[in-house]
Amino acid sequence: MHRTRLLVALAFAALLLAAPAAPASSSGVVVSQVYAGGGNSGASFTNDFVELFNAGSSAVSLNGWTVQYASAASTSWQATALAGSIAPGRHYLVQLSSAAAIGAPLPTPDATGTSNLAVSGGKVAVVAGATELGCGGSAGSCSGVSGIEDFVGYGHAADHEGSAAAAALSSSTAAIRAGAGCTDTDSNADDFDADTPTPRSSAAPGNGDRARSSRRARWPASSRWQRRRTGRSSRPG
Repeated sequence: MHRTRLLVALAFAALLLAAPAAPASSSGVVVSQVYAGGGNSGASFTNDFVELFNAGSSAVSLNGWTVQYASAASTSWQATALAGSIAPGRHYLVQLSSAAAIGAPLPTPDATGTSNLAVSGGKVAVVAGATELGCGGSAGSCSGVSGIEDFVGYGHAADHEGSAAAAALSSSTAAIRAGAGCTDTDSNADDFDADTPTPRSSAAPGNGDRARSSRRARWPASSRWQRRRTGRSSRPG
């Protein structure tokens, strides 16, 4: 009896730890940086920002898409509308709120919003649509939501990709995706480091070589997504 209870307890703990991850981005567009210290004391920049990166091999239209934010445990999201497109190997800068005129101004952004990101923890989603999300209150709750292209939980976020969130941020650090924006293992804790923010807009130099090599490196994750979505098992061209 005691052995049975122990096995049940271990199985339950494993389920809690193995929070389902959102599938790899189908478009190649991922969150490459999240900065939440805009205008705070000691801030590097005056505004919070989210930087996107196209790690795919084709340009992606962002018309009708949104970048959405919710605080660590909340299921209430704020959406910032996107427009235009993002070329392969290029970035897209979304400027968000500012606490005060402290820090350097951001490069001219590609989109602007008013979301106030918390340094201690929060959730950012890239959504191929304008409808605000209603998930995020528990681990894995957003993983099956249609339209989510990428999802990042940081600090003490209740939801995240993988078994743990990325590290909490500060006035002088951002969550930065490894591999120059190309690493995407569907694990926020593994894919992001807290480091010096370096915001880049669509006017910044591209990173095409890294994007192409990333597409090959991310094949195992994207193939699983492809099979789930279409039933095809052949590698995309």
